Amino acid sequence: MIRVGIIGGSGYTGLELIRILLNHPEAEIVAVTSRKLSGKLLKDVYPHLVGLTDLKFEDVSIDSISERSDVVFTAVPHTRAMAYVPRILEYGCKVIDLSADYRLDPGVYEDVYGIEHKDPRRGVVYGLCELYPEIEGVNLIANPGCYPTGAILAAVPLVRAGLVERVIFDSKSGISGAGAEPSATSHFPNLAENIKPYRVTTHRHLPEMIQELKGVDPSKISFTPHVIPTIRGILTTAHVILERSIEEDEVQAIFDEFYHNKPFVRVGRIPDLANVKGSNFCDIGFELEKSSNRIVVISAIDNLVKGASGQAVQNMNLVFGLNERTGLDNLGIYP
Repeated sequence: MIRVGIIGGSGYTGLELIRILLNHPEAEIVAVTSRKLSGKLLKDVYPHLVGLTDLKFEDVSIDSISERSDVVFTAVPHTRAMAYVPRILEYGCKVIDLSADYRLDPGVYEDVYGIEHKDPRRGVVYGLCELYPEIEGVNLIANPGCYPTGAILAAVPLVRAGLVERVIFDSKSGISGAGAEPSATSHFPNLAENIKPYRVTTHRHLPEMIQELKGVDPSKISFTPHVIPTIRGILTTAHVILERSIEEDEVQAIFDEFYHNKPFVRVGRIPDLANVKGSNFCDIGFELEKSSNRIVVISAIDNLVKGASGQAVQNMNLVFGLNERTGLDNLGIYP
């Protein structure tokens, strides 16, 4: 069994890790940390876990959790993980970081987050499994952001085919993407029957998209996020402007070949959120605008699963040489 520690178990991503891992046949959760909930049983705080675990939240040292674990998930706010990761790795643990601390080149990270990177020379793999599946034995995985996951998967087959001149991403996210702590954004009267665009041209996930969509001029990759009044899911519309005209069957062939044997990407009809909520799937559909060189590609993911914790477990499976689907075959919750 893979012994799993979770640092930051009371947020939405931590709780989703617990939900997934409690049903994972090859993993055992040995420790879940939370300073504010230390000493409390998980099931007493979160009744959906009743009958599934007798674990308690702990407030323990990095040394303690590292000694007991084979892999540690750091589900902590941005800028905190880099203070923990070097010490965890000293114990021979694998680390899968769900923050942004290791996703970007350190210089880019410092520009985006406005803080000095404390661990800039660390070797790391960007954990978008469909792009980087050969990670067995890797020590540190940077789990991608939720918005970049849906956006990159929508556009990267066309980018890798050398066809893309420009791409504009328009994404709509459920409110859980704002985190578990209440805010003006997540306050019900502010969001119900409403859609709120934010950081319209300056969102900090854009550099991830630029980083992974190599071959496109960074100035020609644009992204605007919105929050919508649903709990889970991200629907991304990618307006992809091509270098040349193309036929629909050629586009289909590009997507089919790129995602062949990628079990969590389903290419077909135009997707919607209802079919992926609660699952680790990314559904992708497209429509070619025949009067121009534009393809509209739409992707749908659950931001807490494929956009965060499910993808983290998918990475864990690959790191430990398991089938990447292990423990992740949940269907979407429909309706």
